Amino acid sequence: MALARAARRGDTLALHDLLDHLTPYIARVCRSIALDDGPDATQEALIAVFTRLRSLREPEALYGWVRTIAVREAVRVAGRTARDRPTELAHVPAPGDPQLAADVGDVLSRLSPQHRAVLVLRDVEGLDEESAAAVLGVPAGTAKSRLHRARQSFRRAWNG
Repeated sequence: MALARAARRGDTLALHDLLDHLTPYIARVCRSIALDDGPDATQEALIAVFTRLRSLREPEALYGWVRTIAVREAVRVAGRTARDRPTELAHVPAPGDPQLAADVGDVLSRLSPQHRAVLVLRDVEGLDEESAAAVLGVPAGTAKSRLHRARQSFRRAWNG
């Protein structure tokens, strides 16, 4: 990506444009994992991208590199301010009901940041186990077991 190359060379305008371009993507990833702390995680991730941009070896791999940073920052911020917000589900809404998204979000908020991260990477971002493990910085077996536990926890919270 030409914008990333120019920003790496020290072009201040290109850096500003690149960060503006990446912000919505980073915010979506961070919000999915850090929930209410998503804005804080987004800021932390943007700072990390800004300070580490010169370490990006292949500008073509920008989005994978940024996703890795965003996930790690979101897990770190969420873990730092982890809180339990249990609520009861009165009923299960029908598919397409706007309440369904709210209920899914509520159940996700009860999972640990590590479990939310692996669920987002696998089930929202569509990464395979090896890619998700690389983003999380853990062995593939660890990512697989976290995914299994995350899905079990989600089911228990949904049905509970």
